Amino acid sequence: MTQRTQPPFRADMVGSLLRTAPVKQARAQLEKGEISAAQLKEVEDREIEKIIKKQEEVGLKLTTDGEFRRSWWHFDFYGMLDNVDIYELDHGIQFQGVQTKPRSIRVSGKIGFSSHPMIEHFKFLKAHTKVTPKMCIPAPSTFHFRLEPNAVSKNAYANRDAIFDDLAVAYQQAIKAFYAAGCRYLQFDDTAWAYLCSEAELKKARDRGLDVDHLQETYTACINKALEAKPADMTITTHVCRGNFRSTFISSGGYEPVAENLLGKCNYDGYFLEYDSDRAGGFEPLRFLPKGSQVVVLGLITSKSGTLEAKDEVKKRIDEATKYVALDQLALSPQCGFASTEEGNVLAEDEQWAKLKLVVDLANEVWGK
Repeated sequence: MTQRTQPPFRADMVGSLLRTAPVKQARAQLEKGEISAAQLKEVEDREIEKIIKKQEEVGLKLTTDGEFRRSWWHFDFYGMLDNVDIYELDHGIQFQGVQTKPRSIRVSGKIGFSSHPMIEHFKFLKAHTKVTPKMCIPAPSTFHFRLEPNAVSKNAYANRDAIFDDLAVAYQQAIKAFYAAGCRYLQFDDTAWAYLCSEAELKKARDRGLDVDHLQETYTACINKALEAKPADMTITTHVCRGNFRSTFISSGGYEPVAENLLGKCNYDGYFLEYDSDRAGGFEPLRFLPKGSQVVVLGLITSKSGTLEAKDEVKKRIDEATKYVALDQLALSPQCGFASTEEGNVLAEDEQWAKLKLVVDLANEVWGK
């Protein structure tokens, strides 16, 4: 076995990092009107440079900006698409024992991608790293899955399910824009596929009026249409998430209900799959990954607590996965980001960096330096 020179790397990471104290303080000051948006950016720039250096120091071959400029992993991106707005609901997203802030998205006109601040966010990352800069954006499937029943203007679309063509084209434009900015490693973060593995979440989706019996096929088609814009020298992966907010979760259930479509029919270059708890089920669904160049990145290191995993246990689980997919098509990462929202998970910054160092060390031991 060998290390990989192209992403996803044997030692990889999902994207978000715990917001540092200066970033948290500056965001609070902005909300109170004590500093300007330009002053907040100065703090973000300085802190992002620090975490880029830290990622390089622990031995990662990629860096992200930790999503330091975002409040949410998804709404910040969605809300800057053409004719998409973030608005306040009477309820948040329900996790185990806790709710998020009461926000969601709505569509007021034809969905499009003409310009987006995250292109500049990527350019800053690329200009300050010595390794591969990775950008993470939320998937088009989650955009649809998160829409409330009356969140799409009837003046623009007949119903929620009429958005897919425009949504796919908007993502094609996003891919082209990030590529033009120099991005060669892009990731679509996605909770929808994990929710389709959960009977409880399927019921909630039905109650919201979603056609859950056909969503897998619809999402596969939308994703693949978006990926038609991917140049040959660009890697686009996905991260399938069961929910990550203050170390809690939403969905439980193995990948078996979606694996044939997700692994066998979606044209991603790699799949970041959560395998840090029993809620993820076994490795059997990995049998649907076609033999070839696609890679499954095993999320065996939890980002939800600071307790460091035992190396031997992680190696044992990697070995178990090889019963269903070749070791050469596997890699390792934390199961999710460390701060999918600005609140962050319940662990310390030094524990976060120890987790990422463990991923690098294990990858070196399993696949060689």
